[in-house]
Amino acid sequence: MSMPRSDFWKNFSTVLAGATGAQALPLLVAPLLTRMCTPSDMGAFSVWLGVIAVASIVATLRFEAAMVLDHEKRQQRVCFSVVAYFATLLALTLTACVVAARVAGLSAVGTMSWFALLTIGAGTWLTAFTQTTLAYAASHNLFDKAAKAKVLAAGTTAISQLALLYSGLHGAALLAGQLIGLGAGLWAARLMVSPPPARIKLTLDDEQRSYLAKHQAFWRFSLPSSLLNTVVGQLPLFMIGIHHGVQAAGLFALTQRVLNAPIALIATSVLEVFKRQAVHEFESAGHCRDVYRATFKVLVLLALGPSLVLLLFSPELFGWVFGPTWRPAGELARILAPLCFLNFVASPLSYVFYVTGKQKMELLWQVALFVMTISVFVAPLSLHECLLGYAAGRSALYMVYLAMSYRCAQNGPASVSSAGRPAGPR
Repeated sequence: MSMPRSDFWKNFSTVLAGATGAQALPLLVAPLLTRMCTPSDMGAFSVWLGVIAVASIVATLRFEAAMVLDHEKRQQRVCFSVVAYFATLLALTLTACVVAARVAGLSAVGTMSWFALLTIGAGTWLTAFTQTTLAYAASHNLFDKAAKAKVLAAGTTAISQLALLYSGLHGAALLAGQLIGLGAGLWAARLMVSPPPARIKLTLDDEQRSYLAKHQAFWRFSLPSSLLNTVVGQLPLFMIGIHHGVQAAGLFALTQRVLNAPIALIATSVLEVFKRQAVHEFESAGHCRDVYRATFKVLVLLALGPSLVLLLFSPELFGWVFGPTWRPAGELARILAPLCFLNFVASPLSYVFYVTGKQKMELLWQVALFVMTISVFVAPLSLHECLLGYAAGRSALYMVYLAMSYRCAQNGPASVSSAGRPAGPR
C-alpha cells in the first residue's frame, strides 16, 4: 500500500520548508553578491563548484541512493564507512593531481587560483558526506532535521560570502564562504540526525567489500549515469568558459543558479518524499505507477508558472534584480526556460529507475545526452546559437526520458528482496 496522501503532503511540506530556506537565502543575497563581484569572479567560482559537483558523485559511488532502499542499521553503518573510504581517497588524489597539473603548466588548470586548486578535495569530501548524511535522514523520515541542516548551511554560506567580499577577498570570498557553509551544514546534520559513525581504514574489510558486491548496480550503472548527468549539467559552463571567456561563463552561471532554484527548491522536495512512497508502493503492489502519475501531475502544475515568467520577462527581471551588468544573463534564461520546465518535471521521477532496478536503461539515456551536448558545444556557433541547439536537443531527450520512466513504473518486477530493494534485472 502506498503512503497515505496526508503523509505525502506533510512530508513534502516539511522538506519544502527546509528547501525554501536553503534556496531562498542564496537568492536573496544574490543581488548583493552580483554588485560586489564581477561576472569573471562568478565564472571562476562556478567552475570550481562544478568540478566539486562532478567529483562528489564519484566519491559517494551513488550509495546515498542505496541508503533509502537498504535501511537496516548495520547496513547503513557499512554504507557510511564505504563512502568515507572512497571520499577520502578521492579527495587526496584529486588535490595531488590538480597541484601536479598546475606545477607542470597544464593549461586546463592554469586559470584557477592556488586557493581553488588546494580546496577542491576538501569541497568534494564535505559535499559527499553531506549528501550521504541527508540520505540517511530521509531513510528514517527525519525530514525536519535535514531541513534545518540545509537552512543552516545555506545561511552560513551566504553570510560568509558577503562578509568575506566586504573584507576585500574578491573571488576567493565565494570559495571560502562555500567551504564554511558546507562544513557548518555537515556538522549540523550529523549532530541532529545522529548517523552511524564511519570507520576509515587503509583498506576495505570483508563486510565493506560484501556491501560493494551487494549494491554493485549503483556503482556499475547509477554512478556512471549520475556522473554523466552531472558532467552534462556542468559541461555548458565549462565549454562556454573555454570558447567565450570567463565573463560569459559568469553570466551563464547566474542563469543556471536562477533556473536551478525551482528544481532545487520544489522538485528536490518532491523527490525526497517520492523516494519512500515509490518504494512502499513497489514493495506492496509490484509497481509504482499510481504515485508516478500523481507526482507527475503535481510537478507539471508547479512548473508552469515559473517557466512562463522566465520565458516572458527574464531579461527585464535580471536587469532589475541583479543590476544592468547582468541583463544578458536574462536573455540566456529566456532561451532555456522550456528546458527548465521539462527538467523540473523529469528530475524527481528519475528515481523510478532505482526503485525498479533499471539503472542500465537510464545510463544509456545519459550517454545519448552527453553525446548531444558535446556535439552542440564543439560546433562553431555563437553563444545564443549553442544554447538554442542545446535546449532543443535536451528537451527532446527529456520527452523520451519521461516515457521510459513511466514504462518502468508500470512494468517493474513484482518481487522484492529481503533487503528492501527491488529484485530483478540490473
